[in-house]
Amino acid sequence: MKKLYIETYGCQMNVADSEVVASILAEDYEITHSIEECDLLLLNTCSVRDNAEQRIRKRLREFKALKKQNGSLQIGLLGCMAERIKEQLLNEEEVLDFIAGPDAYRQLPKLIKESSCGTVQFDVTLSKTETYEDIIPIRYDTNGISAFVSIMRGCNNFCSYCIVPYTRGRERSREPNSILQEVTDLVNHGYKEVTLLGQNVNSYYWKDDNREISFANLIEDAAKISPELRVRFATSHPKDISDELIHVIGNHSNICSYIHLPFQAGSNAMLKRMNRVYTREYYLERVATIRRIIPDCGLSTDIIAGFCGETEEDHLQTLDLMKTVEFDSAFMFKYSVREGTLAAKKFIDDVPEETKLRRLNEIINLQQQLSLKSNQRDIGKEFEVLVEGVSKRSKEEYFGRTSQNKVVIFPKKDAEKGDYVQVKVESCTAATLKGKIV
Repeated sequence: MKKLYIETYGCQMNVADSEVVASILAEDYEITHSIEECDLLLLNTCSVRDNAEQRIRKRLREFKALKKQNGSLQIGLLGCMAERIKEQLLNEEEVLDFIAGPDAYRQLPKLIKESSCGTVQFDVTLSKTETYEDIIPIRYDTNGISAFVSIMRGCNNFCSYCIVPYTRGRERSREPNSILQEVTDLVNHGYKEVTLLGQNVNSYYWKDDNREISFANLIEDAAKISPELRVRFATSHPKDISDELIHVIGNHSNICSYIHLPFQAGSNAMLKRMNRVYTREYYLERVATIRRIIPDCGLSTDIIAGFCGETEEDHLQTLDLMKTVEFDSAFMFKYSVREGTLAAKKFIDDVPEETKLRRLNEIINLQQQLSLKSNQRDIGKEFEVLVEGVSKRSKEEYFGRTSQNKVVIFPKKDAEKGDYVQVKVESCTAATLKGKIV
């Protein structure tokens, strides 16, 4: 059987997509983790930030040498970058044999076959219905403990800086029984944790003649499959995180007490310009509600520095919001223009690069302090930790995560991978808790 090698860039949803691709091609290809022995090389790409695209461009240049060594090697580019700049890629990246957008993965066998004749093939058609719900993903690069389950595709929010609605299409939810069956199958194969994925999982909605299911209903049904299964989700949009969902999380011990809640900017002027459709005050009210209903809930966020028109006062309001909420962790980026977005069409990217970098560094430095402070509060506490594997720093230690999504390192003792153990935290860094099994 021929060998398939997949490189995946970007978010968790791309990881889930790569597992779908591996399944679609499984009749003709088996996964290899050696790029030198592959017959088919796929790059599953991300277009959210410019640096991700530049990394992929560099990687494609490196693949020219591989193709010279192996004349029969086929190289394909998948995902959001394929959707966003198809024509540019076809003109500039001669190493490519075919291109497939996020909704065209069922066409891959055809694209591969037709491109083998020497003609570059592409399909970047967006779908209003495709969810790949009937395809069982191949978990080819997993620890056997945690898995991603895609519950919806696309996005309807059209934040002014974001390319996703244009590269992944409009929002559509996957049929709930297929989701629950996939989760059940994972439990039967020994998995202990699933993360339900969507660009905005809070807006999941399914309706047919017999039922009406919200995300709160879906995650509760997933949690009921097994008390031994941890359930997580990503990502949440603040405008859609309902009291109903917060109560469901609080009522089920195996739904993790952790919410990733991007706020992006701390001033109402920037939030309006970003088309986030909530205010600073609304965001803080949602955080207060979460902490009232789930007092031990872990919170992380996304932050953009230097968006179009951002003033120093806007930046200070972002720092102030961070101090008010005291996030456990954050993903922090400087703004980069994405062609095709509302911001690219309507606004001027007028914040100087050095100002963006300075503001980003201030955000990063503050979050380091907040993360350390958050972890220090956990010293002396005990947490249930799911053992995910051996620590990279020591073969004598395991690592795992708390319900709040904090990484914990601890001596192995009598535990095995996949066990739940009680760990008492004895020390910490800004990134990691350290403790021992009790």
